[in-house]
Amino acid sequence: MLIKKAADLRESDVTPKETFLKRRDFLAVAGSAAVGVATNGFGLAGSPDACAQNPAAQKLTNLKKSPFSTDEKLNSYKDITTYNNFYEFGLDKADPGKYAHTLKPRPWSVVVEGQCGKPGTYHIEDIMKYAPLEERIYRLRCVEAWSMVIPWIGYPLSEFLKRFEPTTKAKYVEFRTLVDTKQMPGQTEPALNWPYVEGLRMDEAMHPLTLLGLGLYGEVMPNQNGAPIRLVIPWKYGFKSIKSIVRVRFVETEPVNTWKQQQSSEYGFFANVNPQVDHPRWTQGSERRLGEFFRRKTLQFNGYGDQVASLYTGMDLRKFY
Repeated sequence: MLIKKAADLRESDVTPKETFLKRRDFLAVAGSAAVGVATNGFGLAGSPDACAQNPAAQKLTNLKKSPFSTDEKLNSYKDITTYNNFYEFGLDKADPGKYAHTLKPRPWSVVVEGQCGKPGTYHIEDIMKYAPLEERIYRLRCVEAWSMVIPWIGYPLSEFLKRFEPTTKAKYVEFRTLVDTKQMPGQTEPALNWPYVEGLRMDEAMHPLTLLGLGLYGEVMPNQNGAPIRLVIPWKYGFKSIKSIVRVRFVETEPVNTWKQQQSSEYGFFANVNPQVDHPRWTQGSERRLGEFFRRKTLQFNGYGDQVASLYTGMDLRKFY
């Protein structure tokens, strides 16, 4: 099997031609994405898409509705779980859905360290209970110019971080993904430097929109979407939303995140959705929502500018991309 390095990928590698041409399939998927009224308080039991979910997955109930949610039409469970970027399981969009069954999300623990008063190791069962879980319907915008609308489950990342009492020296938070070639066979290939590393400025990490993702579509997080714990940062490109987190560090200096290390001329640290700055190999001014045939205009900060633009007052967003 030929494995391409990220720097070698072309725009044509992103969306297969045969998928794009199946307009009828797209329309059918879009029609099936309507969400019904649920008996479990989440809005899924009556949905035509509910039957497509994993019957063996743990269901999450009594979820709080978030005022931050968009009212846009959801993408189907099939879209969300079969079209993914997760290079630890392969470079093709379908690879994570095919191969992520090797990941074992239980038992799981996260090491918290660095500039904080209460470092330690925390088990996923405890992390799930830190704050009431809520449904947040967020847009996801990927740098390859495709997007989705996903019903994430989790709670604000700030609720998790503040328990460790970060000190005044903590200016950034660094996150690292699991490294285990048996569980993540894509790590046997040099597509990226493993482990996957991401980072946020403290004010970004503590912003109420930043979500500690623990599930989607009414169930625990599927493996291919970053089980059991990931970030969801809706105003940034999808590569900032690191998956399968095992380590969190409070640090004084800006972390060198994976994609900036891989190709700094194409990927910056902040990764805010900015349609005025094109990727060198494709436009960022428009996007294709999975389930739709026509492209749509990309929104500044992915449409979350009213909430987050103040974080970047005085910054040149063409320079700090």
